[in-house]
Amino acid sequence: MTETQNAYARAGVDIDAADTAIELMKGWVAKANRPEVIGGLGGFAGLFDASALTRFERPLLATSTDGVGTKVAIAQAMDKHDTIGFDLVGMVVDDLVVCGAEPLFMTDYIATGRVVPERIAAIVKGIAEACVEAGCALVGGETAEHPGLLGPDDYDVAGAATGVVEADRLLGPGRVRPGDAVIALASSGLHSNGYSLVRHVLLQEAGWSLDRDVPDLGRTLGEELLEPTTIYAKACLALADHTEIHAMAHVTGGGLAANLARVLPVELRATLERATWNPQPVFDLVRRVGSLTQADLESTLNCGVGMVVLCPPDSVDPALHLAEGLGLKAWVAGQVDVDPDRAATVRMAGQHPEW
Repeated sequence: MTETQNAYARAGVDIDAADTAIELMKGWVAKANRPEVIGGLGGFAGLFDASALTRFERPLLATSTDGVGTKVAIAQAMDKHDTIGFDLVGMVVDDLVVCGAEPLFMTDYIATGRVVPERIAAIVKGIAEACVEAGCALVGGETAEHPGLLGPDDYDVAGAATGVVEADRLLGPGRVRPGDAVIALASSGLHSNGYSLVRHVLLQEAGWSLDRDVPDLGRTLGEELLEPTTIYAKACLALADHTEIHAMAHVTGGGLAANLARVLPVELRATLERATWNPQPVFDLVRRVGSLTQADLESTLNCGVGMVVLCPPDSVDPALHLAEGLGLKAWVAGQVDVDPDRAATVRMAGQHPEW
């Protein structure tokens, strides 16, 4: 075994470093647990007791997989790796919750050019903490060392999660009705989409450094670009449990309008009033520095809205009160009506007050 390890090390793979990383991350993974999880870290597969699903009359399993994209380049450049896990969990778990599914468990995959145990442990720490915030278990994962394919300090992260929803409580386009309100839940900033555009505009074209103090942001550029993604899962499930919700849309790649359109039936459209909110300063910064049109910005970035909730008018006040009680800024951003073109369109109207 020692000779094999030495040969593998000559090829650029450090098995001892991987073992050290596992030891460092064990404590964090243990915190991201649920009663249904069987066994611990180190097995070939994560186990989850499916008898927990007997509380459902007709359980529907939901699954989602995603990554973080080029935001990892910011984490690598700043040598700060303990928040990227929130971006990963947010991208995966909050895709599940829009159909009303409770996230049950998640697995992660980290590919790197060289295993640095402390760095891998920091990444997993963030993933585990975000899983706790989302209410799901982290049941396993994989760290793969790819020398020659990735640079020594390069890595990428991805993950997959499984959730469950009662069939008769499934949310989606089939429930949406004319007159439904569109409630917006604020994002924490850029979240994890559009970083190729943001990096191109601010780092490449404008030549800004990540340690540049930006008065409009009140902090350095790098600190702003690493702001973790908001985890909406628990709040969205609370809204579905305690108010009447028809649909939700997670605002990720493609921007607000494109993702909202995914939960509209073809006969309806939504009109959003930009005057109801001001996006965080980073969005206007990217627009101004890059000389981008509003359409370019809105088709790529979330522009201050990370999740939208569609509900009947009499659910608006309870939903707003509940969301704000859970620490989320929420407001009515628009309304659903009949679409004469039957195209499930979203119309962005007006202008943000400070733009």
